Amino acid sequence: MFLKGQQPKVRQTGRILIGLALVLVSLDMIRMATEPIRDSAAIAPFAGYLAKDVFSAFIVGALLAWAMHSSVASVLMFVTFAAQGLLPATAAMAMVLGANLGGSFIPFTLTLGAPANARIIVIGNLLLRGGGAIIALLMLHFSVFPLDILGGSAQRQTINLHLAYNLIVVLLSLPLITPLTRFLDRILADPISADAVKIDRISALDETALDDPDRALIGASREVLHIGERIEAMLSPVLGLYETWDEATAKAIRDNESEVNAMYFDTKLYLAKLHQKQIPEKIAHRSMELSSVAINLEAAGDVISKNLLGMAHKVHDKGLKFSPQGWQELCDFHDRVLSNVQLSLNVLMTNSVDAARQLVEEKEAVRDVEQELQRRHLERLRKGTTESIETSNIHQETLRALKQINTAVSMVAYSILRDTGELLHSRLADNNEEHG
Repeated sequence: MFLKGQQPKVRQTGRILIGLALVLVSLDMIRMATEPIRDSAAIAPFAGYLAKDVFSAFIVGALLAWAMHSSVASVLMFVTFAAQGLLPATAAMAMVLGANLGGSFIPFTLTLGAPANARIIVIGNLLLRGGGAIIALLMLHFSVFPLDILGGSAQRQTINLHLAYNLIVVLLSLPLITPLTRFLDRILADPISADAVKIDRISALDETALDDPDRALIGASREVLHIGERIEAMLSPVLGLYETWDEATAKAIRDNESEVNAMYFDTKLYLAKLHQKQIPEKIAHRSMELSSVAINLEAAGDVISKNLLGMAHKVHDKGLKFSPQGWQELCDFHDRVLSNVQLSLNVLMTNSVDAARQLVEEKEAVRDVEQELQRRHLERLRKGTTESIETSNIHQETLRALKQINTAVSMVAYSILRDTGELLHSRLADNNEEHG
């Protein structure tokens, strides 16, 4: 499925099955690797101590999960140890609960340098999943429930505890997600200042590299990638201004748009100078593609700074409010387009045919979604929803602007697919068609 599949979902399903197979193989490898220590004289006192002190077992489990950077791998290891008789049930269960805490610490530590508002979900996960693990540990310590209900063997009790714990966390956490997110947003999220978004950098356009076409082309590619990153930085916060206007964020978007214009102009001149040299046809073709990508990215920047930012300011000035359904649709559509911007940067950086095909498929999907959202909006107008009537034009224009941005960034993929025969004229080639 992974090697022969044409559709992204088929290939991803193949990846999932490969992952499950590797998990099963790893379990057998863990079993074989632990056989020599099963009869070790040192293991019995250590396991006995952990069985008596579940808090120590909990800490050990958390540290191992964090060190392995995988709570799943650590849980599987603890279950295997219990099955081999290396760990008693209480110690294994405490370590499994610790692994859930350690697993929630992994994204927390990986995002320490990220902006505060980007860490809301990570911290919420730590509070819900990690906090739940501590509560479950106390229940285990004070024998709140009999262990027999989890199974008749140590390994069965351990794995059932892990499954039951995560199911309970899901059920109890779902009602808490919205209030917790709002609480963390008020505490953690800071407005994006101009200094935070605008970062001094050195241009990748090296005039001395023009005599080396390959090197010059790499520099131009880096510069176009920087333009794309600026577009991402502009698009990410702009919809939030519809809800809460912040002049510092708006200024940062305008400043980024000015930077994008300057970078685009410099890139265009640089590629024109490169064309004045005696360069191979392949490099000339690639430079024209880069120029086209830069044009589309610059156009996307204009839509963000002029259309979306202007409409956000109008919403603020007039004190308009979207209907709950309409606002949720805009947020979901914005997130989808932002995800495609990030995918386009990956395509630009890797030239991956699979990613390029996925990006073009997403372009078609976004077009269909936009039409469906326009239909839903008109349906709310027919029902006389007050908020929908007041924000009708802005709602529709926002959808169209986001679709324009998505179309612009999707153009990154077309040259790759055209060169590989994956694209015929303006449509994707049929999956069953032979490509030359």
